[in-house]
Amino acid sequence: MQVTIDIPDSYAAELTAAGKDPARTALEALAVEGYRTGQLTSGQIKRILGYGTRMQVHALLKEHNVPLDYAIADLEQDRKTMQKINERRISTAA
Repeated sequence: MQVTIDIPDSYAAELTAAGKDPARTALEALAVEGYRTGQLTSGQIKRILGYGTRMQVHALLKEHNVPLDYAIADLEQDRKTMQKINERRISTAA
């Protein structure tokens, strides 16, 4: 779907002068706000903005001071993953 918005020419000129694309800036702002309010996931942002990795989403959110939605379950999964990686390192080093 395509959505058209009007922004003041002076603001568009400021963005352009700063090397930013006004349309991309608006799309990123929409994505960031959607994440902040819980309407979008990081995966959805990744697809909407055409990012290749979730780390790009994390960088965008950090740039806009939006904390990641990182639950205890996410921490536990990351801990298990790190444990497996460490076990593989030890077994291949021996």
